[in-house]
Formats: sequence, C-alpha cells, structure tokens
Amino acid sequence: MRKLSLFLLLLFILANASAQKATDYRKQQNYKDWVHIAPKFDDDFFKTEEAQRIGDNVLLYQQTTGGWPKNIYMPAELTEQEYNAALKAKENTNQSTIDNNATTTEIEYLSRLYLATQKEKYKEGVLNGIQYLLKSQYENGGWPQFYPRPKGYYVQITYNDNAMVRVMNQLRSIYEKKAPYTFLPDNICEQARNAFNKGIECILKTQVRQNGELTVWCAQHDRVTLEPCKARAYELPSLSGQESDNIVLLLMSLPHPSADVVKSIEGAIKWFQKSAIKGIQKEYFTNSDGKKDYRMVPCEDCPTLWARFYELETNRPFFCDRDGIKKYDISEIGHERRNGYSWYNKDGSKVLKRYEKWKKEYSLL
Repeated sequence: MRKLSLFLLLLFILANASAQKATDYRKQQNYKDWVHIAPKFDDDFFKTEEAQRIGDNVLLYQQTTGGWPKNIYMPAELTEQEYNAALKAKENTNQSTIDNNATTTEIEYLSRLYLATQKEKYKEGVLNGIQYLLKSQYENGGWPQFYPRPKGYYVQITYNDNAMVRVMNQLRSIYEKKAPYTFLPDNICEQARNAFNKGIECILKTQVRQNGELTVWCAQHDRVTLEPCKARAYELPSLSGQESDNIVLLLMSLPHPSADVVKSIEGAIKWFQKSAIKGIQKEYFTNSDGKKDYRMVPCEDCPTLWARFYELETNRPFFCDRDGIKKYDISEIGHERRNGYSWYNKDGSKVLKRYEKWKKEYSLL
C-alpha cells in the first residue's frame, strides 16, 4: 500500500511538472505543484514515512506567527543550506500569508497527517495555524492578504484570488468538524464559527452599491473604510467579475440565509446578469516578435464572459497596464500584462446556474 501511495505521489507531481524524471520529485519544483497535489493525496499516503518527511518540512516552514509563507514546494528534499535558510525565515513574520493557497493548504495537510499518525507535533502545527487565521482577522470580519505586515496593499481586506473565501470555507469545515478536522476541541470550533460569522458580516458590509443598487465586490477593500481600494498598479478600485463569483457561491451555500444575505445574493445576481459579455472570444496568434498573443474577436454561440474589472461609476469593463492607466480594449495594453494576467473569465455562468437551484431551495425554507 505504501508503494501505491508513493506511486500516486509521483503521478500527481509528474502531471504538474511534465518532462521531469520520477526521481526528480524531491527536487525543487514550482510551488503550484504543492498546492495542487497536497489535497489529492489519499488517506493511505498519510500513513507512510514519506508523508511524515513532507510534514516535517511543512512544520519547518511554519513561521512563529503560526502561518506560512507562500510559494514553497514542500515535498523538496532540502540541502543543509536550504534547511538553515528555512529555519532562519521562521522569524521573518512579514511573509506569513493566506495568498496563493498558503496556510490553508498546510493546515489541511497537517490535520490529515495527525489523524494518520497521532503525533502531537502535527496537531500542534494545526492549532498554531488556526490561531494564525483567527488572530489575523480584523474586528470588522475581513482578512488581509499578509499578517502582520504593517503597510502596503497587503494589509487591505483581500478577496483577490479567493483568499478570504478560502479561509472562511476552511473555518466552516473546522466548526462543522468535517474530516480532517474531527479531532479539534470544541473551543477552537466555536472560535472558528464566530470568525466565519464575522466574515459574512464583512462581506455584506463591503458589497458595493452603484446608483443605490447592490452589485458585487472589489478584489480589495480598505481595512478601515471598507471602500474598494487599489492593490498593484494595474489593479485599480473596481467591481470584480473575477473575485465576486466565489463570494456569491459562499453566500448561497449558507443553510439558513438571513434577509440581508438574500438581498445581497439577489443584488449580485442582477449585476452578473447585467454585466455579462456575449459574442466575443479569444483568438490566439503569433505576433511580429514571434510571441504567442491573443485578441478578442466576434463569435456566435460562444461562452458568456465577464471582465475582471468594471468601473465603479459606469460599470464599463476596463484593462490596465503597469502604468496604472485605464484602457477600454484589451489590445491597448502591452503584451506582458495582456498575457500575464486573467482579464476575462467564464465563472459567472457557475453563479447563475447555482442561483437557479438556490431559488428553488430557498423557496422551501
């Protein structure tokens, strides 16, 4: 069984790191391989010595805050220099984050490892990680991207890349004592429940109104005023057709939605319906520099799209380069940002489809 589990580990890594030899999986890989494969390990894998070797790496990278830095490939077999650097970095608390699936991935991995081994060091790592999530929540219910960083856009309430929603979904699994969180004490579960409820309150308070009507959310909101705010130079205050989808899906998953939650959902759905972009799709080509590029072209019977950013005042889709200047056509920004960022998505379709089912469920409550 152990051999099978190790074989599955190799398959996961090879699927995400093509052209690598099987013996290479212990070498440093792209961090995305870790956050993609960690949730896919089967239960038998966590009974192996290999799972514990990786788990010890996870504990090594856990910072004194209880959180983890992002972009770490945990399965790597470390050199002495890498080990010492990781040990030293435990004190660099400005790197603790929920960005790029960090901290939540490690909490889940260590929880599964504790269930399989009953080793207290893994349980302690889980408890410290959960306390990090609880400590980093603002009183208004929001979570920053990094904590305890003192300044920068990292301190704002962060919906970007599903960061806050992912934390809330994990906290809900904790207070509901879903596997692998069945071993956690009741007081931790109660704290997780309270934090989740505060997160819902923050979501309701940060929903943007446009001409008096509830719409959706910005990718970041000011931690004090709760207003939409800027992050990186090309991430201006806006209505987000990318981040708002998972927020609405979270709200629709609540078993007994309050009247305010229902209003929030209905307002967001109207916005998704109004803001849908139809009749265009990507067309890839090789540009004059020999680089892969794309343009938006007319199409028939193609999937509905939503832009990542819409103007707060006009609801007009816009795009932005690293100079921070709004453009209203994707072709007007440079090749690097056009191809290095997600400007269109189809995820609003999932929201609208789930809404049809939610309406029927809600009418039965």
